[in-house]
Amino acid sequence: MKRQPLRLAILEAQRVLTAAGVASPRTDVELLAAHLLGVERTKLMMVPLVDPPTVEALHELVRRRAAHVPLQHLTGEATLGGVTLSVGPGAFVPRPETELLLAWGLATLEGVDAPVVVDLCTGTGALALAVSNARPDASVHAVEKDPEALAWARHNADRRSRAGETPVELRLGDVADPTLLRELDGTVDLVVCNPPYVPAGTPVPVEVRDHDPPEAVFAGRDGLDVLRHVVGCAARLLEPGGGVAIEHDDTHGGSVPVLLRSGRVFTAIEEHTDLASRPRFATARRAVD
Repeated sequence: MKRQPLRLAILEAQRVLTAAGVASPRTDVELLAAHLLGVERTKLMMVPLVDPPTVEALHELVRRRAAHVPLQHLTGEATLGGVTLSVGPGAFVPRPETELLLAWGLATLEGVDAPVVVDLCTGTGALALAVSNARPDASVHAVEKDPEALAWARHNADRRSRAGETPVELRLGDVADPTLLRELDGTVDLVVCNPPYVPAGTPVPVEVRDHDPPEAVFAGRDGLDVLRHVVGCAARLLEPGGGVAIEHDDTHGGSVPVLLRSGRVFTAIEEHTDLASRPRFATARRAVD
């Protein structure tokens, strides 16, 4: 069978994704091709020709992507910070927007020796493992209430641990439980959280609607059902001066800071935007008595 130019296969696949309304057709096709060939995306130019079965396999992946199966489900991977995570059905796929929250959290830990960190609503374990990767001296605890999502987190945590990284302590639990992580009350340096936060009934992209678990996306009529518990949990866990960072819906730019102010236990409350200049996460410090 005659080998075919990879460049032409990519261009054809890009046209298919463009016609299907995929937001980033070129990037997605190149990432799928790199995954299929086992090379980095930047090295695709070094693979000028491919066998027909490879082209057919790429077309099949592109067909599924054109049907709005998440790119990360097709590759089986997502990244956050310095960590590559296994992802798939049953858990929320980490998004690039969370990188900014992670960066804020790591900045708050600068100068803190052996920090204690808690990741609430951990999902695949993304934030917990990214923090542990960047700060191997940290004691990181991650909580998830959905057993299926926690199974993904355990898989990812076990893989990182086998690679020699500091183990992360995972726990099945609900942020609404007032006894959750009670043994850590007043000792935590950083709480991070990317909870369910979309108001019920909000139209969402097909990838989210058909492939992300609804309980990991929607959180009541105003989208704040889980966030209210996160704020209370963080207030209890943090030591004086400790920081909290909570991702939220872009309609929550005013309401989440109000929640953080309501108990009068937080200070230095700030709202942060994502790369598209939309309100995306709020941060605060536990007041020093």
